[in-house]
Amino acid sequence: MRPSQNVIAVALAVILLGCGRADKNLKIQISRQANPWTNLNFYNDPGNFQFAIVSDRTGGGQRRQGVFENAVEKLNLLKPEFVISVGDLIQGGIEDENDINQQWDDFDNLVNNLDMPFFYVPGNHDISNTVMEKIWQQRLGADYYYFVYRNVLFLCLYTGDDFICGRQQAGCISEEQIEYFRKVLKANKNVRWTLVFMHNNFWQKGKASESLERFEALLSDRPYTVFAGQEHVYSKTIRNGRYHYVLATTGGGGTGERRQLLGLDSCEFDHIVWVTMTNDGPVTANLLLDGILNDEPCPQRMPEHIRE
Repeated sequence: MRPSQNVIAVALAVILLGCGRADKNLKIQISRQANPWTNLNFYNDPGNFQFAIVSDRTGGGQRRQGVFENAVEKLNLLKPEFVISVGDLIQGGIEDENDINQQWDDFDNLVNNLDMPFFYVPGNHDISNTVMEKIWQQRLGADYYYFVYRNVLFLCLYTGDDFICGRQQAGCISEEQIEYFRKVLKANKNVRWTLVFMHNNFWQKGKASESLERFEALLSDRPYTVFAGQEHVYSKTIRNGRYHYVLATTGGGGTGERRQLLGLDSCEFDHIVWVTMTNDGPVTANLLLDGILNDEPCPQRMPEHIRE
C-alpha cells in the first residue's frame, strides 16, 4: 500500500518544509511524509541576472576566420541579457577611411545578428591613430562610458594603448576620463557592485601608468571586479583584494604555430565568459566555444533509418 499522499496546498509549503520563501509561480503536490526533491528554494532571485563577455577577436596576427561568427551563434543559444566586449574587435592598424569603415561594417553586421544588446569597448586595434579615433567617434560616439543595470555599475574604459600612452606603459586614460569616472562613482555610491571593462591588463604588463593608478584609487571604497583582454591568455589575479580577470580570445591569434591557440594547458582558448550577478558579487564561468552545442542530433550516432 502506498503511503498516504496527504496532498496539501502550495500555500502551506513554506510552513511544512521550513522554507524561508516559496515561489509564487510554482504549483506542486507536497506530501507530509517525503518528497522527491531537496528543496523548493528556486535560484530565481529577481536581483540576479546573466550577461556574457567576449574577448579579443583580432590581434596576434590576423584573426582566425569564423570564430567570432561562431560565438554569435552560440550567444543566441545561451540568451544572456546582454553581451559586452573587452576590445580588439577589428584588425585596424590602417589610416584609409574606406578600409576602416569596411572593417567596422563587417563587424557590425556580425553583432547585429545577436538577439540581445552588444556593448563596445575599444582596444588598440580599434583605435590606433587619429583617423581610427575619428571614425570610432563618428560611428559609436563615446569611447568611454558607464551604465547601471539592476543596481550594478558598469564602467567601460578606453585605456589608450600605444596610441596615447607610449610603448613603455601598460595603458593609460586621459585626465578627462578620470574626472568623468570620479563623478560617475560619486553619483553611484550605493550600487551593490561595480564592474570594470577595459582592454589593457595594466596589472600584469609592466608598470601601470599614473593615470590608471589614480583611477584604481577611485574604486578603493567599494566592491568591484575588473575584466580585460589584450594578452590572449586567460588569468585570474587578486589585486587590492579584488578579482582581476584577463580573458583569452574569441577569435584572436594565439602563440602557437601560425598563431594557433595552444589549448587549455596554456590557458589559450576561444571562449565566452558567462557572468551571473548575485548579491555577493559576480560568478564567472568560462564557456569554451567548442563545448556549446545546439540541439541538433549527431548524424553518426543516429539509426540509419532516420538519418537524412
